[in-house]
Amino acid sequence: MLRRSLLALAALLGATVPASAQTPPYPNKPIRLIVPYPPGGPLDTAARALAERVRESLGVVVVENRPGAGGNIGVDHVAKQPADGYALVIGAVATHAINPWLFAKLPYDPIKDFAPITLIAHVPNVLVMTPETATKYGIKSFADLVAYARAHPGQLNYASGGNGSGGHMAGELLKSMGRIYIVHIPYTGAAPAQLGLLAGQTDLMFDNLASVATQIRAGKVKAFAVTTKTRAAALPDVPTVAEAGGKDFAGFDVSTWFGVFAPAGTPAPIVERLSDEFRKALASGEMRERLARMGAEPAPMTPAEFAAFVRAELAKYEKVVKFSGAKVD
Repeated sequence: MLRRSLLALAALLGATVPASAQTPPYPNKPIRLIVPYPPGGPLDTAARALAERVRESLGVVVVENRPGAGGNIGVDHVAKQPADGYALVIGAVATHAINPWLFAKLPYDPIKDFAPITLIAHVPNVLVMTPETATKYGIKSFADLVAYARAHPGQLNYASGGNGSGGHMAGELLKSMGRIYIVHIPYTGAAPAQLGLLAGQTDLMFDNLASVATQIRAGKVKAFAVTTKTRAAALPDVPTVAEAGGKDFAGFDVSTWFGVFAPAGTPAPIVERLSDEFRKALASGEMRERLARMGAEPAPMTPAEFAAFVRAELAKYEKVVKFSGAKVD
């Protein structure tokens, strides 16, 4: 009788203990932040800076590189992890807006398989030519470039880091909106493409600001326009494509963006906690300065804002990829 009474009392006490006392607070172990690209790139650098900044509020955040297949391998890995907030991924315009239309078979769904946490930053692309090439064609401005391309279809070409890269998509959007034809020359990466441009093998390129800023400052290339909807803080005197191109290019907006995602089904309180902490980190002067050195501009968003942004980007790049005809089997 006494034993039954004690068991009943224990059960009653257990039922009245708050859930917070039964479940360890989140986070209670290291968080893994997967970067689906090799070490040393802009996304990897930003991820490590962010992990360092949130150490006091979220504890240890371990950055792990899982490159391959244009970012698909690392992103897919996180999509299949438990939805408990301990596995996150740095997704980007390629993995969540371009690759779904570029690859014949994608192992993940960019919308259904993820819970958006926050956008981290945008890195503008810049339309550049060498001074020698610009002089050769008599091009002094973005408007001159468009006029020349319209008068000489197929004579100009542009380099990119490969089919489906940000530079490729910017070039195809330029062709579509400007009703011009410029030949695409894909390279096996942005660095070889830039070398080809500097060597005079190609005429122009939409290069990432983080990669081309040094060449612009050294006068080795001329910047004619940035691809974002607002001017880049690092190049305040360079107009946007929309500004320089007039009504034909209204709404032109292409950037290398990246942000944090968790697996779909991650509890809302954890998503909100992560978003709050990452956005606080991005608002700090130190983080903004570190991103600025990469040519990146912080753009923190709430989970709802980021989700809407990703859906809009996915829809935008469906049209651009289909126009380009690019495919990866």
